[in-house]
Amino acid sequence: MSFSMTGYGQTSRQFGGYKITFEVKSVNNRYCEVVLRMPRDWTVYEDMLRRQVQAHIKRGRVDVIINREHADEAGSTQVLNRSAVRSYLKSAQQLSEEFGIGGELQLRDILALPGVMELKEDIHALTSSQDLKDILEQGLNGSLEALMDMRAREGRYLAGDLLGRLNHLEELHAEMAGLAPVVVSEYREKLRQRLTLLNDGTFPFEEHKFGMEMAIFADRCNIDEELTRLYSHFEQCKAVLKSSEPAGRKLDFLIQEMNRETNTIGSKCNHLTLVNLTLDMKAELEKIREQAANLE
Repeated sequence: MSFSMTGYGQTSRQFGGYKITFEVKSVNNRYCEVVLRMPRDWTVYEDMLRRQVQAHIKRGRVDVIINREHADEAGSTQVLNRSAVRSYLKSAQQLSEEFGIGGELQLRDILALPGVMELKEDIHALTSSQDLKDILEQGLNGSLEALMDMRAREGRYLAGDLLGRLNHLEELHAEMAGLAPVVVSEYREKLRQRLTLLNDGTFPFEEHKFGMEMAIFADRCNIDEELTRLYSHFEQCKAVLKSSEPAGRKLDFLIQEMNRETNTIGSKCNHLTLVNLTLDMKAELEKIREQAANLE
């Protein structure tokens, strides 16, 4: 099954009078990058949560946001930070003495300063609880399940679109394979007609040299090997899309190889229709590359 790299999941848990919210979102990235934002006193669990994310996701940037808030507003109280008040008053006195600035701090001014009033939370029970680890694991796992479900749905859509485009490439490939033998025969007829028109009787027509010229041309414009490798790449792409392993990097490599074979065909073929077919194939490969870039 193919997975997209974009998705979103959110769950919440009630624990110890708190509501803990788990939000997980992922976007495209070449590697697996996990960014965690959570209460500072819970950072001891960061490595555990990071490994939990990496067990589900192999590629993409994943942002994990864990917030907590009192389930009951009455459970929180504002307390005075006396050390902050002393620091502000000391700084005000230094400003007045050093720069001669007059005026005094009023009560309303002090209370409005950042850090003077703080929310007192009884987080000791949460931090020390034996159940906190399980709550964090369960909450994150619920969000990851929702995220993976979204990534799987979009991945199925992307895989279906890519398979349809691969089928179109196979149609173009079949047209190329049918035209490849015609290139030599058409060139033979055109060259023979041109030599006939140019022959004014002053030089003999040598069939042996004509045959050598055709043999050289046939070898130079032969695209059988490129067509064989292209078909092999189509089959490998289909197998990768149906596999349970991450498909993005493998598809990126195969698309590069298909582009290389298509460029070689375009440089070797001496036929207008074949040239147009290679241009159509390159345009389709570019669309496939853009879509494959969204797969894990």
